Amino acid sequence: MIRPLRDEVERYGHYSLAAESMYDHPHQWGSKRNGPDLARVGGKYSNDWQRDHLRNPRAMVPTSIMPGYPFLTKTPLNAEHIAEQMRTLRIVGVPYTDAQIENAQIDILAQGTLDHSGATTLNQRYPSAIINDITSENGITEEDALIAYLQHLGVSVDFKIYNDKANIR
Repeated sequence: MIRPLRDEVERYGHYSLAAESMYDHPHQWGSKRNGPDLARVGGKYSNDWQRDHLRNPRAMVPTSIMPGYPFLTKTPLNAEHIAEQMRTLRIVGVPYTDAQIENAQIDILAQGTLDHSGATTLNQRYPSAIINDITSENGITEEDALIAYLQHLGVSVDFKIYNDKANIR
């Protein structure tokens, strides 16, 4: 999280808002940080950069203490139980709709394949959804899913709303 301290806001951007992580389970806020803040990493680096960084962090950032995760590229994403997981998260307060749960399987595939038959309906329901062309022999992998998650961090909130209320510019 980015704390509302001038140095952090100047370095990373708008401070973290509770609304950005209110549905995270388990909650990840803490007071100890190793490495850079990820709250605003979405769109900062390309998918290829993220992929290379996950596989060999020091090749991208020589001083990195992050371990490598090269196995993620060979680990197929197991989304077989995504609907059940979403129903469980709804019980603890995540506001998934019946339609989101019903379409979860097809939406995962549509987000990972440009020519997937579900891509059109995905874009109709979620106009800002990012669709990637994943042409891996392993299909959609855990690495692909993690990169999609990282690329989403910090790009979903219209900070102008909060800046106007606080007169921050």
